Amino acid sequence: MKKILIGMSGGVDSSAAAVLLLQQGYDVSGCTLKLFDGTDASVNDAKEVCQKLGIEHHVIDIAPDFKREVMDKFADSYINGETPNPCVFCNRTIKFGKMLDYALENGFDGIATGHYARITQRDGRHLLACAEDLRKDQTYFLYTLSQHQLSHSIFPLWNMEKPQIRVIAEEHGLITARKRDSQDICFIPDGDYVSFILSHTGRTFPEGNFIGTDGAILGTHSGIIRYTIGQRRGLGVTFGKPVYVCAKNAAENTVTLSDTEYTATEIYLSDVNFISVEKLDKLMQVTAKVRYSAKPQAATVYPDENGLTKIVFAEPVRNPTSGQACVFYDGDIVVGGGKIL
Repeated sequence: MKKILIGMSGGVDSSAAAVLLLQQGYDVSGCTLKLFDGTDASVNDAKEVCQKLGIEHHVIDIAPDFKREVMDKFADSYINGETPNPCVFCNRTIKFGKMLDYALENGFDGIATGHYARITQRDGRHLLACAEDLRKDQTYFLYTLSQHQLSHSIFPLWNMEKPQIRVIAEEHGLITARKRDSQDICFIPDGDYVSFILSHTGRTFPEGNFIGTDGAILGTHSGIIRYTIGQRRGLGVTFGKPVYVCAKNAAENTVTLSDTEYTATEIYLSDVNFISVEKLDKLMQVTAKVRYSAKPQAATVYPDENGLTKIVFAEPVRNPTSGQACVFYDGDIVVGGGKIL
C-alpha cells in the first residue's frame, strides 16, 4: 500500500500516526468523519493538523449511518437489558466500513488509524496482534475486523508509547500535542448513558421489581436502563448490606440482586468473528477477557453449536455482561471474539 487515507479524529494519536506514515514514505491524506452534530471542533483540529503537515484533508458526513449503525444499536441494546460497547459497532461498520469504502472508491490503497494494535501475516491470513504497550492495546475493540478490512489497514502506533506520541506531535508543532485524551463514548461526552437513551429514543422506562436470586421481590427499581451487571452503588434503594446487580430481564422488567458478585466459568457468545482461523473445527486453548480492562485468563473455546460459541474459563470470571465482548487470544494474536449472551 502506498496511498493511504488516515482517519483524523482531532486527537494526538491520529496526528502522530499521520507524521509516522509520512516519514515512512506513504502518500498520506487525512480524513475526518462527521458523525453527529457537535463534531466541528474535532474537524477543525484535524484540518489544522493536516495543513501543518501539508496534506489534504477530507471530511465525510456519515451522520445517518452512524445514527443507524452505532447510536440506535447502542440504545436498543440497553433497552433489551444488555450493556453494549459502541466502539465495537463503530469500528466494524464505520471506521473500517464506510471510511474504507470511501478510500477505495477514491483511489487510495487503504486506510490507517491511531489505534494501538498490530497487523501481521501468517499462512496467507492477516492477523490482528497486540500493541507492544499492553496498557494501551486496543485489540479488544477491533476483534470484528474482517480479512478484507485488515488487508487494507495500517496501525502506525503499534510499537509506540503515549509519551513518545506527544513528543512527535510537539516536535512538529501540532495543535493536538497536549490535547487531553477522551475517556468517554464520543456521542455521550458526559458519560450519562441514561439521559442519552431517554432523549435519543423519546421513550420512558417504567419502574419494576428488584428481585433476589430466589425470585423474591426486594424493592422497586427506577427503570431497567439505569443498571448494569456488577453494579453495587447508585441502586437508589438501601438493603442494609452490600448487594450487586447480577442479572436483568427486560421482558419481565426485573433487576436481580445478589449478596455476592456475579461470576461464571461458562459463557456463550453470538456474532462470533474469527481472525486467526477461518473456522474453529475443534476446541482451542486460549486466554480470554470479558471486558477491556480485564486481564486475559486461561480458557477453552469450543466449536460453534447452533449458531453459538461456548467458552469455558479455567477460573471464574467476574461479571460477564450480556452485550459486552469476550475476546480470545493465542499469545498476543487475536483468535476472535463475540458478544456475550
